[in-house]
Amino acid sequence: MAAGGRGVADPLSPAGVPCAFSPLNQAYFALASADGQLRVWETANNRLHQEYVPSAHLSGTCTCLAWAPARAPSQESPQRKKRKSEAIGPSNQIDLLALGTAVGSILLYSTVKGELHSKLISGGHDNKVNCIQWHQDNGCLYSCSDDKHIVEWNTQTCKVKCKWKGDNSSVSSLCISPDGKMLLSAGRTIKLWVLETKEIYRHFTGHATPVSSLVFTTVRPPSESQPFDGVTGLYFLSGAVHDRLLNVWQVRSENKEKNAVMSFTVTDEPVYIDLTLSENKEEPVKLAVVCKDGQVHLFEHILNGYCKKPLTSNCTIQIVTPGKGKKSTPKPIPILAAGFCSDKMSLLLVYGNWFQPTIERVALSSKEPHMCLVRDISNCWAPKVETAITKVRTPVMNSEAKVLVPGVPGHHAAIKPPSQTEEVESKRKLGENEISIEERLGALDIDTKKEKDDLPQTNSFPVLLTQGLESNDFEMLNKVLQTRNLNLIKRTVLRMPLHAVIPLLQELTKRLQGHPNSAVLMVQWLKCVLTVHASYLSTLPDLVPQLGTLYQLMESRVKTFQKLSHLHGKLILLITQVTASEKSKGMTCPEQKAKLVYEEESSEEESDDEIEKDSDDNWDEDEEDKESEKDEDVDEEEEEEEEDAEEKDEENGEDRDVASEKELNGDSDLDPENESEEE
Repeated sequence: MAAGGRGVADPLSPAGVPCAFSPLNQAYFALASADGQLRVWETANNRLHQEYVPSAHLSGTCTCLAWAPARAPSQESPQRKKRKSEAIGPSNQIDLLALGTAVGSILLYSTVKGELHSKLISGGHDNKVNCIQWHQDNGCLYSCSDDKHIVEWNTQTCKVKCKWKGDNSSVSSLCISPDGKMLLSAGRTIKLWVLETKEIYRHFTGHATPVSSLVFTTVRPPSESQPFDGVTGLYFLSGAVHDRLLNVWQVRSENKEKNAVMSFTVTDEPVYIDLTLSENKEEPVKLAVVCKDGQVHLFEHILNGYCKKPLTSNCTIQIVTPGKGKKSTPKPIPILAAGFCSDKMSLLLVYGNWFQPTIERVALSSKEPHMCLVRDISNCWAPKVETAITKVRTPVMNSEAKVLVPGVPGHHAAIKPPSQTEEVESKRKLGENEISIEERLGALDIDTKKEKDDLPQTNSFPVLLTQGLESNDFEMLNKVLQTRNLNLIKRTVLRMPLHAVIPLLQELTKRLQGHPNSAVLMVQWLKCVLTVHASYLSTLPDLVPQLGTLYQLMESRVKTFQKLSHLHGKLILLITQVTASEKSKGMTCPEQKAKLVYEEESSEEESDDEIEKDSDDNWDEDEEDKESEKDEDVDEEEEEEEEDAEEKDEENGEDRDVASEKELNGDSDLDPENESEEE
C-alpha cells in the first residue's frame, strides 16, 4: 500500500507529484507531472509504456491518482471483459487508473485501451480532489475534496452512490480498512467511519497541519485472545504537511484513548510512503518513507503498544551524481518514490526528473545505516527534456559579457550624438572614400563613462536587485548593495518579491565572508531583510538548511566578540595613560609677574631680629608691671582723698595743688620710657 504526493497549489498542499506503483508485482509506475500529463512507465526496463494528455490538463491538473485493486472486478460489460482478457491475458487484471483533478472531476483511464474510460462529474465535488481510494471488493470509489465532503462513487454507472460531510474543513486523505467495512478520513483530525451507516466510530487527535497520507499497518490485532471485529486493535499510520513525525495510532475498543501510541521521525516532510503489512504480532512492519529532501528512510519495528520516544530510521538511502574533476562536488539526485518488492528484501527506487525518471531495484542490507548510491543521470534525460518541452536554448553567458535590459529605468544606453552617424551616412551617399572600421565603431560606440556616472534611480532598485540575483550579475548587484542610505535599503527590501528573499540572503552571506568594509554594509541589508520578511521566513519549512551557513558565520563572529571587547578596553586604558603622560611632559609654565616677592635676609639681620624679638618679650613684661603699679597708685589716691576730705577747709586750696602735683609727679614714675631707661 502506498500514499503518493499531490500537486502543490498552496502552502498547505503536500509536496511532491502524484505517483503510484501498480498493485500487481509493481510492473508499472504511474506519474502525473506538473503539466497535467499522465505517464505510465514499465519498471522492469525503465521504458515509457503510455502517455495520456487530458483535454483540460492545464486548467484541471491532476492532483491525485490511484490504481484499481488487482483483484477488482472489471467495470465494463461482460463482452468487454472477455475481449480484454483475450487481449492482455488472464493473469494481468490491471485496468483502470483513477485521476483526481483540481476542478473536482475524476477521470478513469484504461491502461489496456490507452485512452479515457469514463469521467465522474455529476453530483460530485465542487473543489479540488485531494485523495482517491478504491474499495477492494465491490469496485466502488471513494474520494475527498476541499469542499469538506466525502463521495462514494459507483464506477459502473459513473454516478454518486452516497455523499456526506466529512469535516468542518477540507478533507485531505482517505484509507479503507483491511476488511472493507471501515473508512479513515482526515483533515487535521482523523475520523473512523462505518461505511454501512456513514456514522463516526472513533475520533483521533490528528496533526496540526492537513494530513497527507493514511495507511493501515496491520491486518490482525496483536492479542488474539479476544474476538476480532475487523478493526479493533489494528494500527494505522498518518503523515501530515510540514510535519517531520509519522504518527502510529491504534483502534481501541474504548473511546478514551485518542492520542498516537508511537511515532517515526524523518528529516523532512514525507511525500511518498510504502510499507509491508504485518500479518501477525511477531512480524515487524517495514516502512519506506520518501522525504521532500530526496532521501529515503527505512524503518523496521514490531508494533506492540505504546512507545514514548520517537523511533529513528534503521537505514537512509541517498543518490548523488559523480563529481567531475577534483574540485567539483557531488550533487544529490531527488528520489520521487520507493516501493517494496514482493520479496520484501529489495526496494524499487524512482529518482531523477519527473519527466524522465529512472527506476532501479536496490537490494536492502540491514547492516548499513546509510547507503549513498552514485548514479550519473545527465545523459539519460537532459536532451530529451530540452527537445520535448521547449525549443528555446539558454545561451552560454561569458563572464565578461554585459546584459542591457531595455525598458527599465537606469538601464538606457547613452549613445553619442547622431551628428557623427549622419556624417558617416553622408560619406556613403556621396561616394567618398571607404569608411574605416574605427569610424564605424565610433558611430556605434556606447558612452561607457556616462553610463557609469548615471546612477540607477531609486525606484528601480528592487528591479535591479531581482534581476541581478537571477542573472548573478556582480556589477548590477554592486550598484544596489553598495548604497549607504538606510531609507533606500528599507524601501528596496519592502518592494522586492518574496521569491528573491532567500537568494538575497545567500548573496549577503557570501559577501559577509569578504572584506570587513563590505561586511558593514551587508549587515544593514541583512538586518532589514530579517525584520521586514520575518513572517515569510518563519513559514519556510527548509529554512534551517538554507540559512545554516549564515547562522554558523554569525555564531563564529559572536564567539570572538567578548575577547575583542576585553582587548578593546585594555587598549583604551593604555592609550589614555600614554596620552596623559605625554601631555604632562610637554606642558610649559606660563610667564606671570609675581604680586609678592619674599627674599631671605643675611645672618646679621637674623641676629638683629632675634634681639628685636627679645626686646619685644621684655616690652610685654614691662607693660604687665606698669598695669600693676597703676592699680596701686589708684588705691593710694583714694586713701589720700579720704584724708583730705576729713581735713577742714584750711588746706583746701593748698591740698588740691599738692594733689595735682602728686598726680603729675607721681605718675612720672609709671612712665614706660623712664622704666625702660632705668633698666
